[in-house]
Parts: sequence; structure tokens; C-alpha cells
Amino acid sequence: MASGNMETIASNPAGGSNGLEEPKKMTREDWRKKKELEEQRKLGNAPAEVDEEGKDINPHIPQYISSVPWYIDPSKRPTLKHQRPQPEKQKEFTPQGDWYKRGVKENSLTTKYRKGACENCGALTHKKKDCLERPRKVGAKFTGTNIAPDEHMQPQLKFDYDGKRDRWNGYNPEEHMKIVEEYAKVDLAKRTLKAQKLQEELASGKLTEQVSSPRHHWGEEEPNSQTERDHNSEDEDEDKYADDIDMPGQNFDSKRRITVRNLRIREDIAKYLRNLDPNSAYYDPKTRAMRENPYANAGKNPDEVCYAGDNFVRYTGDTISMAQTQLFAWEAYEKGSEVHLQADPTKLELLYKSFKVKKEDFKEQQKETILERYGGQEHLDAPPTELLLAQTEDYVEYSRHGTVIKGQEKAIARSKYEEDVTINNHTCIWGSFWKDGRWGYKCCYSFVKYSYCTGEAGKEIVNADEELPAGESNEEEYGTVPKTLVEMHQEKQREEKKKKKKKHKKSTSSDSEGEERRKQEKLKKALNAEEARLLHVKEIMQLDERKRPYNSMYESREPTEEEMEAYQMKRQRPDDPMASFLGQ
Repeated sequence: MASGNMETIASNPAGGSNGLEEPKKMTREDWRKKKELEEQRKLGNAPAEVDEEGKDINPHIPQYISSVPWYIDPSKRPTLKHQRPQPEKQKEFTPQGDWYKRGVKENSLTTKYRKGACENCGALTHKKKDCLERPRKVGAKFTGTNIAPDEHMQPQLKFDYDGKRDRWNGYNPEEHMKIVEEYAKVDLAKRTLKAQKLQEELASGKLTEQVSSPRHHWGEEEPNSQTERDHNSEDEDEDKYADDIDMPGQNFDSKRRITVRNLRIREDIAKYLRNLDPNSAYYDPKTRAMRENPYANAGKNPDEVCYAGDNFVRYTGDTISMAQTQLFAWEAYEKGSEVHLQADPTKLELLYKSFKVKKEDFKEQQKETILERYGGQEHLDAPPTELLLAQTEDYVEYSRHGTVIKGQEKAIARSKYEEDVTINNHTCIWGSFWKDGRWGYKCCYSFVKYSYCTGEAGKEIVNADEELPAGESNEEEYGTVPKTLVEMHQEKQREEKKKKKKKHKKSTSSDSEGEERRKQEKLKKALNAEEARLLHVKEIMQLDERKRPYNSMYESREPTEEEMEAYQMKRQRPDDPMASFLGQ
């Protein structure tokens, strides 16, 4: 026994009872060749690997996905079949177009009761408790007559997602032909009836009278014939009126070329786009209604906006008066008056007008009687509360200094200092007069602040000083006039300015020559430095790139005017025709 078992184990390979062998180890050379082939396939230089079905395998797919495990079948080539949906695991659905059969089998006619059939009607496809026929007094089981035909055995349909939602599945287009044939019969009956009427009119002579009438010769038509033709035109063939069919969304008249809009055009702004604030007016998408004003919180007047909500229409125009009239009609009907808004609007309007006049008269009479009895007419004639209490509802906002910020027209900007204050008998303020770079008083032409006003005498003295000749002085004519401290200080400043100007004129002539010399020296230094820089650059450019030094110690600063001028003078322009003569 033991030896037999050993023989069977020896005969089986090491892979197990399935007769599978483990894959042999690849040599180092084979492994290298395999890797090179994979790289060539990824680069596109070698053709892609083909699976057992003849399809190319993407070389970028990893090996653990494309290769079949050795313990399943080591002889199989790399494939992606095990990654695709397996056909045995896929659900089978009924193809689209299949549907339940309707009606009964017409070819199968039975004359004898069959065992297991319905005891009531004799059909083999259902039992007595499922029979939909009227219960017979004596069933077909016992009579054996009038056996109903068998119904179709309905198939078990199992549709997919699209098949369950196909609304036209099972529709038979031939059923619509019955409707077409029915309308064709009606049309044919109309034509025959019309032909009979024409024959009767010809036989009675009505058509000949219409043709021979004078109105017919002048192109006029009799009223009776016109109405008859309009009536007959409705029964005529509708093909010639195909152009008069209304377009969707419009009442289109091909003869008048007038379109009546009854739908929203695309240029109109949708109600829900007028205010995108989610807390604004609510828009009902089902009824397309927005009852409130979408611009309510935007600070706009409802009379100025183009759309103020659906409720705005209900409270504008004659809508309010119409509602008041309807309310009056209901109240009057309750008190015994036979009035109705729709049945007799004129009577209701007259009654409502007379009611309003009587109501106003009653209020006036009641007011007069109260005043006669208790008095108080003087209180009714009082001015409005805005004038009595100096209070209004106008909002005005002020700042800390008392200036108006908002709520009123902008006030005139005024200074926080006292204005138009005159002192020392002056009639004008200081600064109202200007002459020779000095401020003064206009009333007396005085240039001394806080001085006493001299009036017209001061003006005459100033005018007399202007009329004197240049050689004469005021001191000779009127004597020495003591000068104020301000005048003495101003004279000193003028003399100092004159001295500075003279010194500046002398120094500028000598300074200009020295500046030119300095500029020339700086320019020479900059030119020499530029030449040295160009030579250094030329030497560096001749060196190898790997041997060139770094510019880490280079000073980065803004170039001076002289350095920029030297650079412009030494710069070589390749498009200059005289560039070759610059080095000579």
C-alpha cells in the first residue's frame, strides 16, 4: 500500500494534483533580453504583445495584471481577458422590441372540453377562479359548447434600465391607421355631401340667378351668398390653408403680417434674475410668480422700476376701486339691495356714487352738530404741528462741529473763526486791500494791523505819495515821518536780498568755469575706466567657459552721468558703417 502511494506521488508533478508545474527560473541573459524587449515596446520601437484573442496589450500595463497566474494555467500567454467582464456572470436582459402578446389565439378552435381547462369557459390557459368571463349557469365542463379560445402564454420579460423606461415599447403603429382611415371616411362623406348640394342648387336654378345678377357683374356679392360661402369654406380642403396655421407661441396671420405675442421673449429679464439676493422676494417656479417687489430693499421707488412684483398690479390703477365696488355690492346685497357687479354694473356704479355722496354729507353734518354742541372750532383751525413744534420727519445728520453730513442740501463751507468783525472804527476787515505785496484795510488804505481808521484822509495821503515825482521825497515836504518796526524790518530784508544777489552774480561766473573743468576730468576718468572694462571683457571672452571667473565681488550701483556718457561714446554699433574705423 505504502509503495503504491509513493508511486502515485512520484508520477504526479510537484505542482499538485492538477498536473501543473512551477515555472522554471530564467537565466540572467533571458531576463536581460526580456527587460530590453519591454523597454523597446514602451518606446514604440517594437510591436506590442498580442494576447490569445489577437488584441494588442498595452506595454505600460504591469505584469501582475496582464500575466495569468501559474497555478491556474502556466501555458497561457499574457492576456487581459481575466480583467474583462465574464460572460457567465453577466445578466441577460430581454431585447428591446419584445412585449406581451395581446388578445387570444385565433387559429386554435376547440369543440370539446379538455381536462384541466376552465370549468366556466373551457379555456386551457386559466382556472375557474381566474376566469374573467361572466359566470355561466351551466359551465363548459358540463355542456361542452361555446368553449372560449385560449389566451397567449405571456413571456417573462426582464428589461434593463433603458427597456423599463421606454414608453414606446409595445406600441403598434398600425393601430394609428385606424384613426387615419376614420378621418378619411369623414372627409369623403363631406365631399359627397357638398357635391349633392351643388347638384341641388344647379337643379333648382339658384346658381344661375346669382351669376346673372348685376351685383355679380360689378364684383359685389350678396350678403346671403357671402355667409354661405364663409360657411362652406370651413368644409373645404384644409391643404390650401396650410400657410395660415399658427406658429407655436404666436397668432400669425399670413395676410396681415401681424404677430401677437403670448409668450415671454428671450430679451425679457426673468423675474428671478432681477435681484440675486436669496433674502429678497420669493419666486415660485411652478406658477412663475413673484408676488413681492424684488427691489424692496434696494432703495428704489416702486413707481420708477420696470417691475415691482405681481402684487403691484393688484394695487394699481382701477383695481382698488374695483375691489371697493365689489365689497359695496356684497354689503348691499346682504341688506336687501338686488345689485351685482357683473350682471348690472351700471346700476351698481350709480348706487355706489350716491352712497359715497350721502356718506360724506353725513360725516359733515355729524361734525357740525358736535362742534355746535361742544365747541372747539379754534383748535381745528390751528397751524400744523410742524410749525408749532418745529419738528419734521426730515432726517438730518450732523458732525461734532455742527456741519451737515447727510439728509439736507450741502451747507456752505464756513470757517470756524469769527468772520466780518471790524475793530477800531474800521468799516472793512484786515486783508481787504492789497498793494505792493502788502495787505491792509480798504476803508483807509492803512497797512498797519490793529491801527485806528483814518477814513478818507488816509486814502488821500496814500494817493498823494503816488503822485509825487521820483526826485522828491516825502520827508522834504512833510518832514520826517517816524517809521514803524514792521516797515524797518521789511527795508532790512530788501537790502539783504540785494547784497546776496550781487554776491551770487560774482560767484556764478567763477563757479561755472570750475564746474566745467571738473566735468571734463570726471569724463576722462570714466572713459579710461570704460576702456579698461572693455579690454577685461575681451580677455574673459577669449577664455574657456569653464575657466571664466565668477562676478560675485562685482559692485552693483547706479552708474553716474559721466559713466553713462563714456559708455555711449565707447559702445560699438554693428550697423554703423564707420564701425571698422573706430579702432584706428
